[in-house]
Amino acid sequence: MPLYTRTGDAGMTSLVGGQRIPKTHIRLEAYGTVDELNSHIGLLLAELRTDDVVCAALDADIQLLTDVQHLLFSIGSMLATDTSERDYRPGRFVTPEDVQAMERAIDTAQEGLPGWRGFILPGGTRAAAQAHVCRTVCRRAERRIYAMAAEAEVDQDLLAYVNRLSDYFFALAQKINHSAGQEELIWAKRAK
Repeated sequence: MPLYTRTGDAGMTSLVGGQRIPKTHIRLEAYGTVDELNSHIGLLLAELRTDDVVCAALDADIQLLTDVQHLLFSIGSMLATDTSERDYRPGRFVTPEDVQAMERAIDTAQEGLPGWRGFILPGGTRAAAQAHVCRTVCRRAERRIYAMAAEAEVDQDLLAYVNRLSDYFFALAQKINHSAGQEELIWAKRAK
């Protein structure tokens, strides 16, 4: 069976359940941005796995990021399901426990880091810079999901999880740089 179907050639695509919508629909923007985030996490994982020094300090984060990828796939499925037409498929949901687990991951990532010294500019190691890219794509996904929520029902735990996830990427970027002995670049005001 070929990978291509030709069913989207006229600018339409199918949601879970077969309902056809334009490829420019806000629902597609939401789950497409989640898919983009998942791809960026894959790149972050590849970066982390090539740095043996940092990798040893981040084993739990590497496992968490893999789990996040699986959950993001489910989130994409949730966003691709018009619940006014059909129910979510089994196993496709975000729980309050997922949100709490992300909060614990943020707290754990921040342990041992220096306190507030100013606004941090994205950068440092390649992996930390990629974590910042994940953070910004996650924030965009959150905005797209909220735009969709203005038109369709969106699970509140899903919204909370995506919000926490972007905070986790910020904390993770700091942890990666700290583990690598890389100083953060702090934003400096321009002189008048």
